[in-house]
Amino acid sequence: MRLGGGGDKDFFDLTGRRGGFGGGGGGNMLGCLLPLVASRFGMVGVLILLLGYCALQSFGGGGILTGPETQSGDPRSSGQSRLDPETARFLPAVLSSTDAVWTELFRANGRTYREPQMVAYTSGTQTACGFGQAAMGPFYCPTDSRIYLDPSFFKELQTRFRAAGDFAQAYVIAHEVGHHVQNLDGTLEQARSAQARAGKAEGNAIQVKVELQADCYAGVWAAHAKAPDGTSALEPGDVEEGMRAAEAIGDDTLQRRSQGTVVPESFTHGTSAQRMAALRRGLETGDPAACKF
Repeated sequence: MRLGGGGDKDFFDLTGRRGGFGGGGGGNMLGCLLPLVASRFGMVGVLILLLGYCALQSFGGGGILTGPETQSGDPRSSGQSRLDPETARFLPAVLSSTDAVWTELFRANGRTYREPQMVAYTSGTQTACGFGQAAMGPFYCPTDSRIYLDPSFFKELQTRFRAAGDFAQAYVIAHEVGHHVQNLDGTLEQARSAQARAGKAEGNAIQVKVELQADCYAGVWAAHAKAPDGTSALEPGDVEEGMRAAEAIGDDTLQRRSQGTVVPESFTHGTSAQRMAALRRGLETGDPAACKF
């Protein structure tokens, strides 16, 4: 991709300090399942991690599990950054691009886009949604409107998932920004309410819809993303990179790889075909309205 710089983006680099389990309510998260807003990126097989924004869902049906809402404040690095120069440039550049695109799309509908922030951390970090770990992969916290990621995930994306390339990485970030858009639109709250009344399988199906919409929103961003000269930021091969990433993290692909069988009622993010189709729909239309929930 051909992206400009990150400008004065609020990009918090915590990679110089190693996170660890500590206070802030992290121990209370053990009863919580993976949130609507966490990506399937970075997970091993179909592992459902016991961390996240638990107020959003309970796959067991009926109840709502409420996670802590501790405020993490403004994070600042307490040590020397571990980011290589290219990653330190790339992360805020992608976020700056998503900000520009979604600001214009919201403005076209008479709305104001509130920009999210991004936090790069090492191993683990406290968030307003509980304690986040690198094993979760990149995730979005609705309480503080921040995207959290351990940049070492991008190496995993390349090696474990065989989805190399800068657009594959940008797709990961844009997917999390898609969750931020859902938060602003009220979609996450709508999904939470629906899941509160649903059984496990139906709750999973609701989350699949949320994740596929975020994939589609990532495609919408890519369709509008601009290079510094005002032309498309996409380069030859970028779309293929994104499709390889979407295919690699489909529920069916991950389940087949980890356990040899596929259990459709347990899907929470969509099949490889669904995720690829959602990303392509956003890319081809460039229209958020095409990403129906």
